[in-house]
Order: sequence, then structure tokens, then C-alpha cells
Amino acid sequence: MFSTVGKRMPRYDGVGHVTGRTIYVSDVRMPGMLVAKTLRCPYHRARIVSIDTSVAKRMPGVHAVITKDDVPHNLFAMVPDHHVLAEEITRYKGQNVAAVAAVTKEAALDALAKIRVEYEELEAVIDPEKALLPDAPQVRPEGNVHLFDGVSPVRRIRRGDVDKGFAEADFIVEGRYATPCQEHAPLEPCSTVAYLDESGKLVLHSKTQGLYFTLGDLANVFKLPMNKLKFVGNTIGGSFGSGNSVHTDHIAGLLALATGKPVRFALTREEEILFTTIRTPWVFTIKDGVRRDGRITARKMTVLHDCGAYTELGLYATEKNANLVAGANRIENLAVDSQMVYTNKMPSGSMRGFGVNIGQYAEQVHLDRVARACGVSPMAIRFINAFHEGDPGHVGNVLRAVSTIETLQGVAEAAGVTLEDKYLAMRSKDAAVAADRVLENAGRALDGKEVLQ
Repeated sequence: MFSTVGKRMPRYDGVGHVTGRTIYVSDVRMPGMLVAKTLRCPYHRARIVSIDTSVAKRMPGVHAVITKDDVPHNLFAMVPDHHVLAEEITRYKGQNVAAVAAVTKEAALDALAKIRVEYEELEAVIDPEKALLPDAPQVRPEGNVHLFDGVSPVRRIRRGDVDKGFAEADFIVEGRYATPCQEHAPLEPCSTVAYLDESGKLVLHSKTQGLYFTLGDLANVFKLPMNKLKFVGNTIGGSFGSGNSVHTDHIAGLLALATGKPVRFALTREEEILFTTIRTPWVFTIKDGVRRDGRITARKMTVLHDCGAYTELGLYATEKNANLVAGANRIENLAVDSQMVYTNKMPSGSMRGFGVNIGQYAEQVHLDRVARACGVSPMAIRFINAFHEGDPGHVGNVLRAVSTIETLQGVAEAAGVTLEDKYLAMRSKDAAVAADRVLENAGRALDGKEVLQ
């Protein structure tokens, strides 16, 4: 191990990348391979009154045209509420309505142009805060707010007594922080090659990051047992989280099953940017009670996650965010209320620490404001409130292997920031502090003051 750690080493796959010998999904070629394209809804929200594919099916070179009626099970995703091909109501601009497999790209596009869809455009809601209003358009039949455990519209975390903590504070510091949509923009657009092998097994060369997640998900869509479905994970030309969601695998697989021929479905750069899952917007409001010495006595946070039109990975991100959004700070009195809201936008996918670092942006910017209010440095405010070994976490778990203070010291050294001696002398694993806080945490757990609801 010590022959490699901390040393520059050549990548095991580097030569293949720089010489062009690396095989990506888009490099896979098979005899008689068809090209897939999809027809996408041009509206943020609409009712599909009728679809006529009869002319498209008769176009030269067309082997298959499919709609929702041709999908064995029309729901997919980690939380399986996303439609493979649109049902009666489309929920976001660019949602797949129909798919074509043809001998060339041109033939497929010509066939798409012959599909006749009658839409009734409906009022959409794009702003997550407006989606909460009583008269907002309904993104989903059950409403615009996710119900956690099927009951609560809010994921609540409670610790201590927030009102008491605010009463003990010398300052109240409040802030609102928002983040926009963000696209992954990997160098390789999403692509799938699907075919039936000699045993009748459906094989998919996929750009997925999670082969076994996708395998289980699409076995349900295709209504195939897993031993009749095989995924081949080719080298991924960038993903950053986008490959955890299904974008082309389901369509390519369905068309391969419909035609009995190999099918390639590859997104263009424009389609990759417009029609794949994204890091969706968040809105954070933070209210801190702080003493003059910089100690946070209470924190109240509200979190609004715009999940887009379908749940996808948005619920997982919301749950992670709720647990960690208060940061690496020991806060005796804490209240976090998190909501996940549906809007008529692209669904939420994973992206580089999704749900966690997006919340730390808001918390860290707010912590700088707290430092200014108290007249201490941004470094000092973080040392003053840092977690120690054995502290209770925000949901009542005992923290182990804590290194907040050592990390801050390393950051200060790297940034050329001179720390006061008292901060240089601090340790996360100070024995006396750790022992006291383990006992204190045990007492808190027994009296039930830390609650995840």
C-alpha cells in the first residue's frame, strides 16, 4: 500500500483513453442494428387526447413504433412512479410519448414526424414555492407535496427546546438561500445497445452507474425474470450521478423485444442536456440563536426540495439532506422541517453528493453571517461549534471517528490562516470532553429529546 499512497501512479485505463482504444457503449456495433428515437411532449403539462401511429408504422425502414400500451409495466425508477412512455397527462416538457426503431436515424425521425398526437395544454407550475399554494395546478393526482411514510408532508428533526435556545441567545441571525437546476454535462451522452442473444436473453450494453439497480428496475418494466436479462457495463465517459437514473435502457430494451433485432438508442448532446435527470433546485431558510462568544444556542431550518415531476432519487436526497443539513456543529436545540415538492420540471436525479453538499452550501454561507454578527472570524465560529468525539449527532446517534477540528486546522494551514493558540491546541478526541459527551448523549437518548419524525 505504501508504495502507491501519496504517489503519482499511471491510470490502469489511461493508455486506452489516450489512444482511442477504450470501448464505450457508442462504439458497440452489431449487424442489422436499428436506430431508436423518441417523440417528446412539447409542453410542461398537457393531456394526451389521442395518438395515431398508423402512418408512422408504414413508413419505409420502420420496424416498430410503440406507445404506453406496448409497455408490459409502464412504471420505473428507484421509486417506481415515472412513466416509461407518457400516460394521459404529461408532467414535464420533453417527456417520452412514443418511440420508433428504424434502419437509419433519418428514417426514425421521419417516422416520428408522422405520429399524430392531439394535446390539450394544461396550466403548469414551475416554481416550488408556488406549488405549495392551495390553488396551484396539480402535478400529480395526490397533490404537489410528498407525504413521508404516506402520512406527513414534512420530514421533521427535533432536538432539545428551540424556543428556550432562542430565549438564551444574544443575537438572532436569519437567512434564505436558494440553488438552481444543474446539469451533469458528461462528455459521453447517454447510450444503450440492446439485443436478444442466441438463448433469447435480453442483453443491454448500458452506461448505467448501477448495473444491479437498473437490472432489478427494468426486469419489472420488461416483465422478464432476471435470468432472462443481462447488463453489460461498458466504460463510462463521465456521469457524475446521471448514470444512476434510467434514460435510454428501457426504450432500447422494449424496441429490441418488439423487433427481435439489435437496437441502439443514443441521446444527442441537446437531448442529454434537456431531457435527462438533473440536480433540482432547493430553498433553505435558517434562523440561528447565538451567544456573544459565538456558541449557537438554537437553530431552526426549513428546507424545500423541488423534486420535479417524478420522485426518481429526490426522496433519497431529501432524507439525506434532513439528517445532515445542520452541518458539523454541536447544536443543543435544533428543529429541521424538510419538504419535497413536485413541479412540472425534469425529475430529480443524483449528482455528486446529492442532498448533502447542496445543504452544506447554505449552512456554510449562513455560518459566515453568524460569525460577522458575533464579531469573530469565520474560522473561529467553526471551532467554537465543532463536533467532538462522542457528541450526539443531529438525529441522536453517537459520533465516532470525529475529525472536524483537525480538518479545520489543516484547512487553515493550507490557506495560510494563522489560528489562535487555543484553536491550535484543540483536539476532536480530547479524552475528557469525549467521555463527558458520551455520558451526556446517553442521558439525552434515554429522555427521548432527540427525535427523527
